[in-house]
Amino acid sequence: MPALALPNADLDWLRRRVHNFAEDRPGVYRMLSHGGQVIYVGKAKTVRTRLLSYFRARYPEDKAARILHAAADIQWRYVSSEFGAYLAELRDIKRHRPVFNVRMNRTRRAVLIKVSGGPAPKLLVGSRPGAGDVRHYGPFTSAERVRAGVKVLNDLLGLRDCALSMPVNFAEQGDLFRLHQRAACMRFDFGTCSGPCAGLVSESEYRTQMATTIDFLEGRRLTPLDRVVAEMQAASEARQFERAAWWRDRFDALEWLLRASTQARNAIESLSFVYHDPGSHGDDRVYLIRRATVRAVAPAPTTPIEREAFRAVVAEHRTGEPSDVPLPVSDMDEMLLLLRWFKTHPSAMRRTVPLSEWSAK
Repeated sequence: MPALALPNADLDWLRRRVHNFAEDRPGVYRMLSHGGQVIYVGKAKTVRTRLLSYFRARYPEDKAARILHAAADIQWRYVSSEFGAYLAELRDIKRHRPVFNVRMNRTRRAVLIKVSGGPAPKLLVGSRPGAGDVRHYGPFTSAERVRAGVKVLNDLLGLRDCALSMPVNFAEQGDLFRLHQRAACMRFDFGTCSGPCAGLVSESEYRTQMATTIDFLEGRRLTPLDRVVAEMQAASEARQFERAAWWRDRFDALEWLLRASTQARNAIESLSFVYHDPGSHGDDRVYLIRRATVRAVAPAPTTPIEREAFRAVVAEHRTGEPSDVPLPVSDMDEMLLLLRWFKTHPSAMRRTVPLSEWSAK
C-alpha cells in the first residue's frame, strides 16, 4: 500500500489558529498553497465550525481532508449573512479559479442556448458563455431537451450546425470566389441547411432566418411552430400517420423549448427589486438586484441622508437597460445563484421591495 501524502502545513498549528481566532459568523474562506496561490474557496454560515470540520475529515477518503492536505495556509473573512457568503464565494471563485473548485465541483449545471457572432451565426448549447457569443437564452435545466429543440430549429430554418471555423461564402460572393456550389455536409442535400459554406444562400436570407429563430426564442413570432403544425396536419389528412407522428415529435420539442424559454425569461425579469438582507450581527445590507444580477449593495439605510443616497442609486438602475436587451453573458453564474437562492428561500421574497416603490419612498 503506497504511503499517504504528507500535509503541506502544520495541521495542529492551523487547527489551533482556527480554534482560537475564527468566529461562528457567516463568511468565506480560502485555502492557499505554499506559493500563495488560492487552491480552494468555500463559504460557511458559521466559519469556525466549518473550518474545524476539515481537521476531523479522514484522509484520503474525504474531499475536505484532501483539500486541507494540499493547503499551506487558511484565510477567512466575515460577511453579513449567508446570502452574502454565497455571493462572495461565487465572486472569489470567478476571480481566482481555484483548482479544487474546478476539479471537484462536478454538479450538473444548467445550460444556455447561445448565438455566435460572425457573418453566419449559429446556435450552440453549452453550460458557459463563450467569448464570441452575442446573446444567450436560458438557463435551462434539461440539456437533452434543449439540444433536441435547437436541432429542430436548425433543420426548419436551415441554420448551420458546423464548426465555427468552417469558412462562410454567401451567394453574392460566388463570382468572386468561383465556388463549386457543393456543400460541405449532407444537410444541404437533406434540405435541413441552407448551405452558407458553399454560396447556396445569400447573407440577407440567412440572417432573416436567424432573426426568425431569435424572435421565436424571445416569444415574438411562432413561425417555426406554425410550419410544424401545418406539416403535421397535412400528413394526418393524407393518412400518413408515421410522418404525422414524426412532425408531432418536432412540435413537442419546439413547444417545450418555447415554454422553457419564456419561463426562464420571466424568472430573470421578476428578480428586479431591492432585497433587505438581515445581518447575523445587526449588520443588515440592501442589495439592488436587476434582472437577477446584483447591481449595488450598501448597509441598510437608517437615516434620511442614507435613504436619499440609496434612492439615487435605485433611480439610476431603474432607468437602465430595457428588458429586451440581451442579458450580459458574463453574469450567468450570478443569475443562476440568485434564481436558486430565492427559489429555495421563499421567505426572502417577503423582504423585497419593487424598484418603483423604493424610488417613491
